[in-house]
Amino acid sequence: MQHAHRLTRLSALALGIAGALAFGQVQASGFQLKENSVKSMGSAFAGSGVKTGDTSVVVNNPATMTQFEGTTVQADVTVIDLNYEFQGSGTDALGQPLTGSNGGNAGDVTPVPALSIVHKLDNGLALGAMVSAPFGLKTEYEAGWVGRYFAQTSDVKVVDMTFSAALDIIPDRLSVGVGAIYSTADVTLSKAVDFGTLLFANPATRPLPFARPQARDGFVEVQGDDSGFGWLAGVNLRPNDRFSIGLSYRSEIDYGLTGDADWTVPQDVAAVFGSSPMTAPLFQDGGVTAQLTTPSITSVAATFDVTDRFMVMATWAETGWSSLREVRINFDNPDPDAVEPFEWEDTVFASVGAEYKLNDAWTLRGGVASDETPTSIEHRTPRLPDDDRLWYSIGATWQVSPALDVNLAYTRIEPDDPKVDIASGGSRLTGPFDGNANLFGVSAQYRF
Repeated sequence: MQHAHRLTRLSALALGIAGALAFGQVQASGFQLKENSVKSMGSAFAGSGVKTGDTSVVVNNPATMTQFEGTTVQADVTVIDLNYEFQGSGTDALGQPLTGSNGGNAGDVTPVPALSIVHKLDNGLALGAMVSAPFGLKTEYEAGWVGRYFAQTSDVKVVDMTFSAALDIIPDRLSVGVGAIYSTADVTLSKAVDFGTLLFANPATRPLPFARPQARDGFVEVQGDDSGFGWLAGVNLRPNDRFSIGLSYRSEIDYGLTGDADWTVPQDVAAVFGSSPMTAPLFQDGGVTAQLTTPSITSVAATFDVTDRFMVMATWAETGWSSLREVRINFDNPDPDAVEPFEWEDTVFASVGAEYKLNDAWTLRGGVASDETPTSIEHRTPRLPDDDRLWYSIGATWQVSPALDVNLAYTRIEPDDPKVDIASGGSRLTGPFDGNANLFGVSAQYRF
């Protein structure tokens, strides 16, 4: 029985931590967040790394900072309205239907803020700083839903503080930039645990009246946090006054998450586990650790001024999700490591957009994008009902005064065909998700 206990404990923690770290909102592949600029969101982030007048280049391509004058401050807020509803079903270890609702709308309305500043010195050097959230999620299913043994609540926050510098190598034609990143990660997640199935799997406890699948649910919540360091670099080439192209790279960042597991075990189940003096205490609150690596990002962006009023833009970006091969959970007690394989693949984000200066006060923009998922059906969980998706974006800039701009943007994201087919601990969950996201953004930029 001790062996069965250990396997269940490991499975619960591995699926809890690994699943939550993996589950991302539908606005970007995996758990990536692109929403660091409302102005760029209005064109589906086409040309975001080389667009002058957008201080998010501090993180998108620091080399572009040399195109600013004086001091520019920008504050952005993007509200993500995520909608995800499960439309499948599940079975337990005996092949009986999993009880519970479809989980309701697992999404949430979440604000994603960003703040950036760029200062250009007289000697051609530009300095910048930015606070942003490059990765994160927030989702929650209804208590007792059909997929409760796979996911309940997921809350992941990754916040970066980036300091960048840029220098003109050839004035007005070629610049380079570098940056240092201090990043913090905070993870809180939970799921139900089917102790009835665990007791049913052991012949010694099977005669118990509550030793049946779904008869005794418990609960586990895991929290962990850590900080890490990374770097970024970029180059911006302007062959002529109308065309700009830039290349940027963001490094991987490693975190050693440290935290606690909080178990809720039914009283009669706990009595069974504690009845044998030969059995070490299991399902006890205690410490856990896990390694998390956020991926590298390589991007190419370009803009071309067709006329003095009309500009076209494009972005190609590769996210190195292949670095997330597994999540390994370590315990403070002698239990062996729990390993959850991911086998994610690198993804490509590609977007095109256009911008039109309507008059001295208003500039309009729009764009479309294609965004790949890093997951496959073999390793997809209800924490990540992810699939390839399309972006449709519109936006506008209102120049309130020579020093002040206000930006507005809206994006609709439609995933292709999100679905799961996963089994664990005797339970199986299969079926599609109906999902989409609406993004609403507003920002202000002040120059002095």
